[in-house]
Amino acid sequence: MKEKWDNRLAFVLASIGSAIGLGNLWRFPYIAYRYGGGAFLIPYLVALFTAGIPLLILEFGLGHKTEHGAPYAFASYRKNWKWLGWFAIAVAFGVVAYYTVIMSWSFIYFFHSFSLSWGAIPEVFFNNMVLEISDSPFSLGGINLPILVFLILTWIAIYYCIYKGVKSVGKVVYVTVILPWVILIVLIIRGVTLPGALEGLSYYLTPNFSALKDPAVWINAYAQIFFTLSVGFGVMIAYASYLPKKADIVNNAFIIGLSNCFTSFLAGIAVFSSLGFLAYQTGKPVADVVASGPGLAFVAYPTIINMLPFGNSIFGALFFVMLLTLGIDSAFSLVEAASKAGSEQWKIPRLRLNFLIAAIGIFVGLIFTTRSGLYWLDIVDHYLCNYGLVIIGLMEAIFIGYLINTDSFREYISSHSEIKAGRWWSFFVKIAVPIVLLVVLGYNTYYEFRNPYGGYSTAALVIGFGFLVVLLIVAIIFSKKERRL
Repeated sequence: MKEKWDNRLAFVLASIGSAIGLGNLWRFPYIAYRYGGGAFLIPYLVALFTAGIPLLILEFGLGHKTEHGAPYAFASYRKNWKWLGWFAIAVAFGVVAYYTVIMSWSFIYFFHSFSLSWGAIPEVFFNNMVLEISDSPFSLGGINLPILVFLILTWIAIYYCIYKGVKSVGKVVYVTVILPWVILIVLIIRGVTLPGALEGLSYYLTPNFSALKDPAVWINAYAQIFFTLSVGFGVMIAYASYLPKKADIVNNAFIIGLSNCFTSFLAGIAVFSSLGFLAYQTGKPVADVVASGPGLAFVAYPTIINMLPFGNSIFGALFFVMLLTLGIDSAFSLVEAASKAGSEQWKIPRLRLNFLIAAIGIFVGLIFTTRSGLYWLDIVDHYLCNYGLVIIGLMEAIFIGYLINTDSFREYISSHSEIKAGRWWSFFVKIAVPIVLLVVLGYNTYYEFRNPYGGYSTAALVIGFGFLVVLLIVAIIFSKKERRL
């Protein structure tokens, strides 16, 4: 008997948990501030309805109709397109290999939060004590043992979250999705009551409508929507394959897409109210304390926690629990997509396959536990998200829009939805999404060769594109393997 979700809520929470991750907390607020403040919400919502939700509907429909993971979902229509599903899985695995390392940092900080042992200068603690960072990507400096230990513990947690497939996932997400929302609300209440909070919120939300004339604003809005919804990883295809036949497709896509974007907006309120407080305490302009990525979570927030008038260790622990719960459901969803695909390909028992995936994940993740791990993480994340996912999304749209009977596929989706996928959906999948993603891909590539990412010079190009090529080769090799019955 095929696995199925216990109920619709379990599927919705699992999909929301996969979509909502660390990027909602530390990337969206910064991108919104950088590209027009409150005005950024306009292109962001346009991108959600013209690309994000149509692609979610596409992946939900593909998984639901075929009842397969990504490789065999594509192969059900065109056998020689199984590589696309495996490429999505390979990119997802590449992401989870470093995502779990970020979670290991969060574990370390969670334990340090009780004593605030990151000290008065959290940046020094993060770089010198936690990461023991080297001076370049190629100066590996050996493995950082504490990070490796917590990396292994993270993979053990992932293993037990998915050890019974969607049965265990459907139970875990009640905690890993709802708890971060509760903590986020607590942090918002604490943040907006701090001195300087209004200045930070004004900095975050003041609309700069003139920014909407800049093509980069629209490109980044589409990029943020695309990356934050977990499309292109094979996750949503796998999750939808476990839906019962009478499940709604379009409604679920709207619920999950809107929930994800609303969470990003709330995260921005929590972040910028706190950054406003930091600016107030240090006497600096808000612009001088704005941070994104690891700098926000592991430097700016610990600095803010140090300055809180009371409950420092409590709010510190809550923040890093939120990071861990945000990270764990995104991580195990990526692994579940690989597990679903692998079990269909090789008929390996789930527990054995999950153990094998975890072992490979730890091995691949070793490069991110070295003293140069932050550089590798930064570079790999940039290239997988800005190129790997864009290519996958583009190819998915071409596949559904031009290589199969699109009208028949749309009719199937509509027959399983209260909100019908009309010609508007076909227009977005066949025309709008391919054009947008081609523009994003072209813009990124042009800019990349003019200004190599992060100031790494040719090192970033070699590492980033090299990693993508390796994943593509692995996907092609896997796609040639026939299912062993």
